[in-house]
Amino acid sequence: MRELVDCAAPAKLNLFLHVIGRRDDGYHLLQSVFQLIDLHDTLRFRLRQDQAIVRSTEIDGVAAEQDLTVRAARLLQTEARARGLDVAGVEIAIEKRLPMGGGIGGGSSNAATTLIALNQLWGTGLSRAGLMRLGLALGADVPFFLGGGNAFVEGVGEQLTPIQTPERWFVLIHPGVSVPTPLIFQSPELTRDSKVVKIADFSDRLPGFGRNDLQAVAARAFPPVADALDWLSHRADARMTGSGAGVFASFASESDAAATLQQVPDSWRAWKAKALALHPMAHLLPS
Repeated sequence: MRELVDCAAPAKLNLFLHVIGRRDDGYHLLQSVFQLIDLHDTLRFRLRQDQAIVRSTEIDGVAAEQDLTVRAARLLQTEARARGLDVAGVEIAIEKRLPMGGGIGGGSSNAATTLIALNQLWGTGLSRAGLMRLGLALGADVPFFLGGGNAFVEGVGEQLTPIQTPERWFVLIHPGVSVPTPLIFQSPELTRDSKVVKIADFSDRLPGFGRNDLQAVAARAFPPVADALDWLSHRADARMTGSGAGVFASFASESDAAATLQQVPDSWRAWKAKALALHPMAHLLPS
């Protein structure tokens, strides 16, 4: 096999996000449910004759050296060489659909899809746990996208418990601003003492359980986020995903989501998305 095409890197939504504490090293302790949706970037991987890792797509504002996709490929290549494998280089093309800075995990998802695809192409032979270990070195959200399904998330994002979520449709709005995650987590106004919940608490009170503790801080600092939340909350239970700037609402039917999508002001980017039970690349994930 010389290439893998049409490799999906799906977005995720935080159905809720509670900050329950802070570690001595400054990292925040979280509880959340990560929901996969069918909005995704598409990646193509083609082996090279040399050993170079090359991103063939230009992405505004993201140099190749800083791209998590390239970093994931290099990390796996290093791991393969440590195992005595002489792996080839690879050319990576990215069809970018997911908005950057939207709180939907686009960069992390691209990194995870890269690890999944290249583990297959290179015959690296890493287990899922091995891939998740590498993913955590790239970012706290990456292991989730290597888990294969939706999850109740704890710790700094690395503790994952598989969870079943209901079939839902979503409208996602990006209000056109980028919210720096460190700015939100460093805010003195951030709630850091939410009550610890259990999976059963979430499962028994769907939809609409909990809140996003980062939302109030982001909405005050970035008025477009507040505007999008206000607009969407008049039509459904709206909340922010991740640290922003994306905001979303959940609907029981595709028709209800489509009707809301049609009303979104043209000044905002917006999408209709369906909840996924499994990652589109789950068939290539090792056990």
